[in-house]
Amino acid sequence: MPTHPTAPELAWFKSSYSDAGQNCVEAAHFPPAIAVRDSKNPTGPALLLPPTAWIPFLTHLKA
Repeated sequence: MPTHPTAPELAWFKSSYSDAGQNCVEAAHFPPAIAVRDSKNPTGPALLLPPTAWIPFLTHLKA
């Protein structure tokens, strides 16, 4: 199990709605949280969200 949210073994994913450029948010499962990062800065910091905050976070992004 990774010990840091920027660990290379995490399986980062982007939304299928992402544009062709690099203006994307990526996410990875990082139990017990979900790690979120800027796709333009993959070695930069990651935001860790508890599972209860994931849906509200996605709702805010869509708005």
